[in-house]
Amino acid sequence: MLVCQCNMITSREIEDIVLDLLKADPWQLVVPAKVYAELNRRAKCSGCVPNVVDIIVRVTENYHAQQAHEPAELVQLQSGLEKLKKQRNGVRRERRSTSHRAA
Repeated sequence: MLVCQCNMITSREIEDIVLDLLKADPWQLVVPAKVYAELNRRAKCSGCVPNVVDIIVRVTENYHAQQAHEPAELVQLQSGLEKLKKQRNGVRRERRSTSHRAA
């Protein structure tokens, strides 16, 4: 389906760009400007931007749903993070003595 008539951009092209961006960094914020920059184009009349946003949201949701972990894996991950946090609690992060007071 043709999304941007000014630049002749199809929904498939946008979906592919969004997937490529998410594969590079799954937690980045994908915005229409980034999609247009990847296509080496710009939004001329900006009438297509709401449709581009809808495509970005749909593709991002689907990508993260496919990458979702099983609940058991998440519990193991969380317990591992808590274990690391307990280990780091006793570590001093500053070089100054504990009796040092800031002016």
